[in-house]
Amino acid sequence: MSGVVMEEMERWWRAGAPFACATVVETWHSSPQPPGARMLVGPDGTVVGSVSGGCVEGAVYDLGQEVIASGTPVLQRYGVSDEDAFAVGLTCGGVLDVYLERIDPAAFPGLDAVAASVRDGEPVAVVTCVAAAAPAGTRGEADTGQDPAGRLGRRLVVRADRTEGSLGTDLLDRAAVEAARGMLAEGRSGTLRCGYDGRTRGDDLTLFVSAHAAPPRMIVFGAIDFAAAAVRMGRFLGYRVTVCDARPVFATARRFPDAAEVVTDWPHRYLRAEAEAGRVDERTVVCVLTHDPKFDVPLLEVALRLPLAYVGAMGSRRTHEDRLARLREAGLGEPELSRLSSPIGLDLGARTPEETAVSIAAEIVATRWGGSGERLTSRTGRIHDGP
Repeated sequence: MSGVVMEEMERWWRAGAPFACATVVETWHSSPQPPGARMLVGPDGTVVGSVSGGCVEGAVYDLGQEVIASGTPVLQRYGVSDEDAFAVGLTCGGVLDVYLERIDPAAFPGLDAVAASVRDGEPVAVVTCVAAAAPAGTRGEADTGQDPAGRLGRRLVVRADRTEGSLGTDLLDRAAVEAARGMLAEGRSGTLRCGYDGRTRGDDLTLFVSAHAAPPRMIVFGAIDFAAAAVRMGRFLGYRVTVCDARPVFATARRFPDAAEVVTDWPHRYLRAEAEAGRVDERTVVCVLTHDPKFDVPLLEVALRLPLAYVGAMGSRRTHEDRLARLREAGLGEPELSRLSSPIGLDLGARTPEETAVSIAAEIVATRWGGSGERLTSRTGRIHDGP
């Protein structure tokens, strides 16, 4: 969820003005937005955010106004229309489930605390019951399949050390908390299905876990002009960016205003300390832009032995070959060296620092999602193959 969406939610909430929140909770095929994407319909008719990139926003807007008026949440499925691909549906062929609810201080009393956690980088998950059928064994001929226990719309806020709210029973809450904390650790939002007792063998309840994990880290080593552009691009992609350089005259906050922090330290020593303190993980990306062996070889010895998402190093092909030789002398094997992206970035023909930053960012995205880096026009088949 974007910062703008959260800011508007909090602003309307503080004003006591009811608004509708539409959340993508599940997708199939080529859906343009992932689970957790949100669109708001404000009390004055303002629209903020998106659930499909324009395909179904008009229909979601109309339904959102109905939800504001009724206060009754709705789970609505949108997909491509067989009769007319340009009717209300996804012309890309995808299918998505959107949950719409009215939000105001009475309906969501803890919204301001959740917004504060997101701003502060404190991991927090909001578990909401988005669908509830009658419990098995209670459905008769006259049963409507609705939720007699009033579970629909209930929510549970989960943090590392505490919870707020309830989904209805202690057993269900315990199951939801365990699952939500696991999804927080992965930085992933998604649905859970379970019985009323919280057991996974049931499917009476559909819970959506909106996980707001601490942002992943990007650590840029080398306080050079290319680093400034990489920092801006990293921040744009949602990373918390750190710049580290052993030279205090270059490693200054004034030169890197978009960085979350600028550190003066020997690169290998800083990365080793961060790893030992548990402040890097499988989502962390490392960009080595020093192209100086006295800095980058000791640093890469540390980085390539850590389970990081991406390790890239700048330099010419001659620099790369020399670097590999030095790393082999230091004891690194081929499996570790194969994880090194060097020369860094995709082949975009980049020349300027900004173009190079785009090249690096493109390789990071391709590595994360398994993309080929080819032009889409030269490929066939589905665009999004999944992670």
